[in-house]
Amino acid sequence: MKRRFSLFASNRTIIIEKIKEAFSSVLPITLIILLLAFTITPLDNGTFLAFVAGAFLLVVGMGLFTLGADTAMMPIGQHVGAAVVKSRKIWIIMPVFFIVGVLITISEPDLQILAGQLSNTIDFWTLILAVGVGVGVFLAIAFLRIVLKIKLKYILVFCYVAVFVLSFFVPDVFVPLAFDSGGVTTGPMSVPFILAIGTSMVSLRSDKNAENDAFGLTALCSIGPIISVMILGVIFKPDQIVPPANDIANITSSKDLLSAFAYQLPHYLKEVGIALLPLVALFFLTQLFGQRVGKTQNIKILIGILYTYIGLVLFLVGVKVGFLPVGTEIGNAIGVKPYNWIIIPIGMLIGYFVVAAEPAVHVLTDQVYEITSGMIPKKALSVSLGIGVAVSVGLAFTRVLMQIPIMYFLIPGYAVALILTFVVPDIFTAIAFDSGGVASGAMTTSFLLPLTLGLCTAVGGNVALEGFGVVAMVAMTPLITLQILGLVFKIKTIRHKKKQKQNEEIESIID
Repeated sequence: MKRRFSLFASNRTIIIEKIKEAFSSVLPITLIILLLAFTITPLDNGTFLAFVAGAFLLVVGMGLFTLGADTAMMPIGQHVGAAVVKSRKIWIIMPVFFIVGVLITISEPDLQILAGQLSNTIDFWTLILAVGVGVGVFLAIAFLRIVLKIKLKYILVFCYVAVFVLSFFVPDVFVPLAFDSGGVTTGPMSVPFILAIGTSMVSLRSDKNAENDAFGLTALCSIGPIISVMILGVIFKPDQIVPPANDIANITSSKDLLSAFAYQLPHYLKEVGIALLPLVALFFLTQLFGQRVGKTQNIKILIGILYTYIGLVLFLVGVKVGFLPVGTEIGNAIGVKPYNWIIIPIGMLIGYFVVAAEPAVHVLTDQVYEITSGMIPKKALSVSLGIGVAVSVGLAFTRVLMQIPIMYFLIPGYAVALILTFVVPDIFTAIAFDSGGVASGAMTTSFLLPLTLGLCTAVGGNVALEGFGVVAMVAMTPLITLQILGLVFKIKTIRHKKKQKQNEEIESIID
């Protein structure tokens, strides 16, 4: 018993650090919303209180959730991956990785938020399971790629060409949603798990390129949902998509505020429990047939699962009661103004600060800094990502105001990204396509999406065609930005080698 209490106590410092990271992620949006609330889009007292309380729950929930992902999801992924890969039998590994892909996807908070915005059009669990199947299939394909040593760029080109061809047979209202689903699936739950499995996968190889091939799994797992949701669109053939109303509860007192959150709590306690239970069951199942972990490690993982559960529930409740309604209300309020174009610079500002504060971005910058041996500075990477995402959000809002089809942006954007794969070093291609999920994080889904939907409704646009797609736009930008940095690195490397060769020639002449 003392050991268990000591485990909780040892995590106290880590919890504080995780909450600080979550606070830095939520703070920029919170300050911008407060500025809007006191200027051009005033909020009533009830809405304002719900938002402030929701922001608090988001910070605490995100902090606990990311801690749980580190202490439970990553170790579970490593254990499951090691246990499965140890068999070295493809007929066992492929179906197990498919199941793992499905299970980690249904617990992804970003996906649950997106699915909640479509409950009036398609069943919540039908969409989530369809997306999960897409991730599962492509996680299995990612394993085959590593084993067969197929270059990532060839698979990416083939898959995205197939995606854009398939889009012509899908109802128009489902196309933006399909691309959005690819962005939200690679979030804080799935990415640590997939990276851990990738480490296990490359253990099957011993060549010099094995470690580099650990990258790119997230990129492939982002394609699966796009295809599966498009197929879902072909099956259901919906004429329109009508998001549910994000109603603000009538809050006139602290008791009303508590009741508003308490009303949503039982629903998410159940939903999150259903989402996490299969993943936990899979972990203990692999222990029966694989190498068992020690008792202490088991306790740590169970505590991490508890953190994940509590954090995810708090996060989703905070989003539902505080952020989604406020985002929709602000979008509506700005959309009806004669100067509604102001939403473009506001959105760009939000996009810049959100991606700059996203914890996963800091991990990415450290990764690229190490790979380039400092030739690509961390600040240059984070600033370029921020600018890129800011531009993509600005284009997304311009698209809503001018009612421009999303394909006018996605086709040239992905064309540039895919062409760059044949120019830049392979490692940068893998990291760039992996980073799409980093940019389109929880704050994009929980605020920018409802803000866009509210704006679209206010200007009389088609919500399905112009409202959805902002997550897809945000996810697309890093594919180009990071590969351009890879191109810069390649040019610098060539110049450095050329200069080094010239110096050697000069030295040889002198000698």
